[in-house]
Amino acid sequence: MQEVSLGTRISTCLLWLAVSAAASATPVKIDPTPAALAHAMQGHRIVLLGEVHDNPVQHALRAAALQRLLATGVRPAIAFEQFDRERQGDIDRARRERPADPDYLIAQAKGDPGWNWNFYRPYVALALEYDLPIVAANLSRDDAMKVAIDGWRAVFDAATIRQLGLDALPADLRRKQEHAMAVGHCNLLPAEMLPPRANAQMARDIVMAQSIRPYSDHGVVLLAGNGHVRRDIGVPVWLSAAMRASAISIGLLETNDDGSTPDSGADFDAYVVTGRAERADPCEELAKRMHPGMGR
Repeated sequence: MQEVSLGTRISTCLLWLAVSAAASATPVKIDPTPAALAHAMQGHRIVLLGEVHDNPVQHALRAAALQRLLATGVRPAIAFEQFDRERQGDIDRARRERPADPDYLIAQAKGDPGWNWNFYRPYVALALEYDLPIVAANLSRDDAMKVAIDGWRAVFDAATIRQLGLDALPADLRRKQEHAMAVGHCNLLPAEMLPPRANAQMARDIVMAQSIRPYSDHGVVLLAGNGHVRRDIGVPVWLSAAMRASAISIGLLETNDDGSTPDSGADFDAYVVTGRAERADPCEELAKRMHPGMGR
């Protein structure tokens, strides 16, 4: 077993204490209007803007809010969970070849067909219209799987592992991340699958934090799922103290089945609540994929 230095343990504990202190602040509930959401984003150099991936109301709200924000004259980079980091060169090339064609850019960036690109095309179009940097922010599925199977060294070098204290993560951080993985998979995953899944999720968060860092001085908006922008376990954990101080995490949540407000608003600096999107029961669908013979 590799020995973890005292300095690494101290810096990791200080990081977690700072994140925990920030997470204790009372979140702000934002009205579900473009004007209110745009106002919440103003004045922050780093905006971590969450989503429920398949909710069309949330996507329309975010796109309209971004349009309003850009109308004030700010010009942030737009970073996408939906583009894997190795596609940055393809994105830049597509912009040179067809500067005003979002569909061409998405095609050249090999956008995963698992995403509904009708939802994400408006953000790409806005970035092209206003000549904003488009950042491929995500760790690929293949690389995330390597982390889950082979550990941190499959993706990160020794200096990064040491700097971030990945070999000595706070127990509370790991517990919360594993709990999020369990809930996100309808509590259907075997217990032994939770630690590697949590590692893969944290690796994605780390890469997203690394991807937005070069744009933090001039402004950046990260578009990502709510789990990635949570201030207690998501991208904010892996930002420097200075970047966290200038960042806001905004969750876009859905009402509970009974129409009540979800408790998870506490996971963000601010949050918006919209109605639920119409969808098949995701837990039933996941159970069928994990156990194909069920129900026959």
